[in-house]
Amino acid sequence: MSILYDEGQQAIATESRRVLDARMDKARLLALLEQVGQHDAPFWDTAVEQGWTALAIPEEHGGLGLGLIELGLVAQACGAATSGAPFLTGGYGLSQALVHGGDAALAAEWLPKLASGEAIGCVAFAEGNAALPPKPAVTYSGGALNGVKPAVPGGCAAGVALVWALSDSGVVLVLADLAGASRKAVDSYDNSRLYADLTFAGTPASVVASGDAAHALALDVLGRMAVVTAHEQVGGAEALLYIARDYAVTRKAFGQPIGAFQSIKHRIAEMYGLVEIARANCIHAAASADNLGGTDAFLTAAAAARISATEAYDTNSRDCVQIHGGIGVTWELGLHLHMRRARSLAVECGNLVFWEDLLVDRLAGEVA
Repeated sequence: MSILYDEGQQAIATESRRVLDARMDKARLLALLEQVGQHDAPFWDTAVEQGWTALAIPEEHGGLGLGLIELGLVAQACGAATSGAPFLTGGYGLSQALVHGGDAALAAEWLPKLASGEAIGCVAFAEGNAALPPKPAVTYSGGALNGVKPAVPGGCAAGVALVWALSDSGVVLVLADLAGASRKAVDSYDNSRLYADLTFAGTPASVVASGDAAHALALDVLGRMAVVTAHEQVGGAEALLYIARDYAVTRKAFGQPIGAFQSIKHRIAEMYGLVEIARANCIHAAASADNLGGTDAFLTAAAAARISATEAYDTNSRDCVQIHGGIGVTWELGLHLHMRRARSLAVECGNLVFWEDLLVDRLAGEVA
């Protein structure tokens, strides 16, 4: 399988970076850290204007009909810019559940709204530290949801949610209009992720899938979202690599650039290696989605991308600060924007332990 982008995909990557470089504002992002429940409206307006919300939605529903590879490139640019809203990932997960869920009426109702940016979607799967618990805390009965989903990314502003719940007949995936739910914003170290506890009390919802089909669809959606998140992590890790490199060749100590010292140059070389390994895994996983989506092979690729991208972003965020020394921890320089984002992305869409366990299970099955 090729891991090279074609000319059209390269153009998407270049244009996404150009637009975000021109429109993102570090001062605006720093201010958001101290505001609970607020997101970067100019960024989201840009995403809608550029058609990123419609990128992976079928053309018959108002989308552009592209795929995970193209959305991943946009997510990579967003990661480099530490974008101030989490809606692209949640909206993509929700749209893919509708596309593959088999309910044509629900898809016809919500996909055009998601494509146009009229509706903001989120995905509420987790309870506690488990990504897909066997017994969700939220229950579904009589067409209504009851219970609480904690710390849902994008939950402060989303209008519709894909919810993993437990019904009398087993697990279900349902679509809930959040006009019928209450939310409590979570004050976090990365407030632009808009984490919120969603409380359902007789909230009307529609079934997208149930039983074994719900479990399979949930894993597929989670895998796809994990690949988008991994691209975002790669974008952030690569941005930190360039920031560290540029500082190392300009900052001088003992009469020479600090990049001349082995302790610095070796660290930057390791940062580069982590980025490229994660990038290759992301491309492979994204390219696998169209043909292998929902299969163990795709989930294995998604897990590899997620694990390597988490390691790359975490490591590069720490090492970039270390290379800068004391100035690296100042508020004004803003490296902590990446440090915070690295930590928040590390626990979204399933934490590292979840993906490591999933990968081991899949590989053990291959060996057996």
